[in-house]
Amino acid sequence: MVEALLFASAQPMSVRDLSTRMPAGCDPAEALVGLRRRYEGRGVSLERIGDAYAFRTASDMSFLMQTETVEQRRLSRAAIETLAIIAYHQPVTRAEIEEIRGVAVSRGTLDQLIEMEWVRVGRRRMTPGRPATFVVTETFLDHFGLESARDLPGLSELRAAGLLESRPPAEGLMVPLTPQPDEDDEFSGPADDLFEDE
Repeated sequence: MVEALLFASAQPMSVRDLSTRMPAGCDPAEALVGLRRRYEGRGVSLERIGDAYAFRTASDMSFLMQTETVEQRRLSRAAIETLAIIAYHQPVTRAEIEEIRGVAVSRGTLDQLIEMEWVRVGRRRMTPGRPATFVVTETFLDHFGLESARDLPGLSELRAAGLLESRPPAEGLMVPLTPQPDEDDEFSGPADDLFEDE
């Protein structure tokens, strides 16, 4: 039953979702353990995504899906930086994102990440003004093949992949306390402007 529900579902399903659809007395958690074992080394694997589960093509078989790939566009630099800050610092407020980036965050950037369902609004902070926080979603985790945000690569892994400079930042480097808008964040057009054509 768990296998059938997961195959039929377009979205990952949690143990709670599964149990509400199954007869009383069933234990979907135990079934999930058995299914994960059964699908090890197969073309399809049962993956945990946050608190939910879904069947996914085995990573070593991804080359077979290349003909199914949709045309991809790169996120703008502003959107990538904002997404990275949210992923590594969540839950994070807009003001904290701006403080880390050193520039004002355009409303369009956050709106686009929310529309893509990679970011969602989290709980409000219990501080003056009760600012909203932002967190990454299970859709984000699923897209990048992560079980949780704790699986994001660390500094040493990012440096080894050539994504960060290996030398430490220069001493005395100051981040402006008042965010300044930069050209990447001057967003006033349609959402497609957040993407750069390859």
